[in-house]
Amino acid sequence: MNNENSQVKKCGSKGSAMFAYGIINLGSKVVSAVALAAIALNFCSLKKEATSFNECVEEMQASGKSPSSAVRFCNGGK
Repeated sequence: MNNENSQVKKCGSKGSAMFAYGIINLGSKVVSAVALAAIALNFCSLKKEATSFNECVEEMQASGKSPSSAVRFCNGGK
């Protein structure tokens, strides 16, 4: 009977290691989700900027400028 009690192994270190692994894994997934959300928001602002640029080019072409000079003007050129 005494031999059976002495052979019982504690797995507390494994449990805490698995808990730490779970927390680290969850944290990395949260960081990934936040990064993907930031990228998606950047695409929205890029789309607005592209729409504004296209409107500028169309307006300059309507005023009689060639397409290349309209693009140059909307890019900030002279």
